[in-house]
Amino acid sequence: MGAFANQYAAKAGVRQDASGRIDVLQSIGGVRGLAESILPGLLFTIVFTVSRDLSLSLIVALAVAAVFTVVRLFSRTPLTQALSGLVGVAICAFVANQTGNAEDFFLPGFITNAAYIVGMVISIAIRWPLAGLLFGFIRGEGTDWRKNASRVRAYVLATWLIVAVLALRLIVQVPLYLADNIAALGATRVAMGVPLYALGLWFAWLVSRPAAQKEQDPPA
Repeated sequence: MGAFANQYAAKAGVRQDASGRIDVLQSIGGVRGLAESILPGLLFTIVFTVSRDLSLSLIVALAVAAVFTVVRLFSRTPLTQALSGLVGVAICAFVANQTGNAEDFFLPGFITNAAYIVGMVISIAIRWPLAGLLFGFIRGEGTDWRKNASRVRAYVLATWLIVAVLALRLIVQVPLYLADNIAALGATRVAMGVPLYALGLWFAWLVSRPAAQKEQDPPA
């Protein structure tokens, strides 16, 4: 289990900056990763709100995701995030096209969000909180933090913080989906997507800091 945890953490993309703190921007893929996460859904919302043409809106969203993938291909940078984004947008477009309802473009995101919540709650229940797997690796703790009850509690709290962020998305966005409010749903999807997740990740990092690191940190 420990080897699997280290492999998972190494591939998760969470990074530290030169000062030893979490590099939130790089952890979400940098400026390019932020754009890849936000623009397809944002442009879908704008185009549909203006034109009310579902097919055109889906084409624009898919085209933007495809452009990001091609740019990464020609710049020889890792394709993982762009490809996963393209596949995600394609799934959303397929669902919306099949139902004919624009709001269903956002439905796969709700399902994915709920799956992450379930996975994180399970990780807490089995005493392998996800935040510990991510942060323990880049802090050099590996999985040794599981031997310390206070560290386990800290990582459990950090994981609950991330769960709270994901749950807040559903609490706010599902009623908008049920009300067919595409404009508000698209806007909150952008605001509560990667930016809110990054904020939650930063808070999770802070609350799970080892005591020695807290003492070394300068006051805000």
